[in-house]
Amino acid sequence: MKKNLLAIALGSVIALTAAPYSIAANDAAIQSSADYSQIVTKRQVVDQLLNDAVKAFKSPARISHAGFTAKMPSNMEIVTDRLLEAYKLEPYRTDLLISAANAQIYNKNADRAIELFEQALSVAPDDVDLHAYLAVWQRFEGNQAESAKHMATLTKLNAGKAADIQRIFDTVDRVLATPLKEKADKGKLNDKGAIVTLGYALNPDGSMHQILVERLETTLAMAKANPDALIVLTGGVPKNHKTEGKLMADWLIEKGISKDRIIEENYATSTVGNALFSSYALARHNIKHATIISSASHVRRGQTLFEIASWQTGPQGITFDTVAYPDKPLEELKEASDSEVLGIYRDALRTYGMWSYRSYPLEAR
Repeated sequence: MKKNLLAIALGSVIALTAAPYSIAANDAAIQSSADYSQIVTKRQVVDQLLNDAVKAFKSPARISHAGFTAKMPSNMEIVTDRLLEAYKLEPYRTDLLISAANAQIYNKNADRAIELFEQALSVAPDDVDLHAYLAVWQRFEGNQAESAKHMATLTKLNAGKAADIQRIFDTVDRVLATPLKEKADKGKLNDKGAIVTLGYALNPDGSMHQILVERLETTLAMAKANPDALIVLTGGVPKNHKTEGKLMADWLIEKGISKDRIIEENYATSTVGNALFSSYALARHNIKHATIISSASHVRRGQTLFEIASWQTGPQGITFDTVAYPDKPLEELKEASDSEVLGIYRDALRTYGMWSYRSYPLEAR
């Protein structure tokens, strides 16, 4: 039996080494340096494949999109391939299929992700997360009947989770239907109100990107117009030993805003983190309404995630709206693009607590 397992493992290794990586020259750092011919057990092969997936995921070869604080990996096909090779060796590891499917969501290939989720569902037909994922992504693809089918099954398996997914649908629909605006509504921040400004990736030297400066200009005007409002500045991706939250605070204080009004949130590395960390600041100060400031291409995602994050932290009854810095003309962003909607659903699930990657050592919300 042991010899048979070894043969399977080494057979997979031969297939792996025969197929070259499809990686650009500047991605060379993520290629495996392992000599698979020296690996003698199936477990070692799987471990090495997962380590290769982690290296690909953490590769510095990444791209950034306006409105996105996090850097989005550009090599998700490599991550998917390594996870699926590992799954061939360990076919009971349904977590590998789920992680591979979510890698394809990051790759903006929802159809491929659905195929992988359905493959996992064939192994675990009562898995509530799989039905939740399929309800969401079939809905995103416009397959309402398939989405409803999975929602019906989810309701039978776990009515509470089904209600939460429906609440996510309702929240996304409402936010997408709300027109973007460049100016705050008068009076909303008068009583226990807060301004929440979302960070943007710093320049390599640790200075603020112009997009972030322009978000702060909007914040400054709102802070002056609403002198009693708390100000939450969220962003913690370090560059040159500096964080967005700290630099934003320094900038506002230099412009005359009292530091007593400011809360620095210096730990979030994504919009999901912005929402999760900031929700506790809002809860601590019993905020009744918060206005989120970000780029126009980003505010809908921000509002959705802050609403979901507040479901558990409270305060009960807190409301949110947004003010957009127009990184693009608002008329062009009147209808959310498919890419924007995909990002909203993806990060809504992450904020809710459904981790994208759940295959050690590749674990990430």
